[in-house]
Amino acid sequence: MADNKKAPTEITNVVVHPLVLLSIVDHFYRVSKESGKRVVGVLLGETSRGRVDITNSYAVPFEEDEKNGSIWFLDHDFHEAMFSMFKKINARERIVGWYSTGPKIKQCDIDIHQLFHKYHSAPVYVIIDAHPKELGIPTKAYISVEQVHEDGTQTLNFQHIPSEIGALEAEEVGVEHLLPDIKDTSISTLATQVHAKMLSLRSLVTHLQELRDYLGLVLAKKTSTQPKDLSTNARYV
Repeated sequence: MADNKKAPTEITNVVVHPLVLLSIVDHFYRVSKESGKRVVGVLLGETSRGRVDITNSYAVPFEEDEKNGSIWFLDHDFHEAMFSMFKKINARERIVGWYSTGPKIKQCDIDIHQLFHKYHSAPVYVIIDAHPKELGIPTKAYISVEQVHEDGTQTLNFQHIPSEIGALEAEEVGVEHLLPDIKDTSISTLATQVHAKMLSLRSLVTHLQELRDYLGLVLAKKTSTQPKDLSTNARYV
């Protein structure tokens, strides 16, 4: 039993960009949709003030023994070749960690994780749920921390850290254009209907708050009773 844990690294938050999610889900459905086996790849991005922005990724051939967790293979030569090509495209993107589609941490993951200390002082491990069963953020991020046991031995273990989905303005525009094309209109579940209604209600609340603020200014005689954009607000409401 551990009685002492060293302070965690400076990484405090992980932001996964939407195009990375799309790439990883595509990787899973191309390679392991039928078998259900997890897939593994490398995460690229930037680290600043404890925040890791994951902006790119690429898949790596990976195999593991389902019965013996200590037996696994990650194609390191393929990884090095891919990283070399990515550096030529965007030198600012560095290796910040790796991903798998889990859905849980496995025995060999800490050994795989140690490989990425070669590229980053505090790499992150992100598990992406390729087929989530409920609404929510489909990512779980981890860093490794060193534990000192009573007998003086040391081991590495994973520590969970907050993660979120974030996007640059250009990415948001691209995803908005992409989603209508990949949405399957023949599929309609209670979860998707409720989610759509939640988004509609949030939009309605936002516009009602804008209208309330405007009327408050009118009562306080701080603005005209006939603003140029009144028709626009009325149309949205």
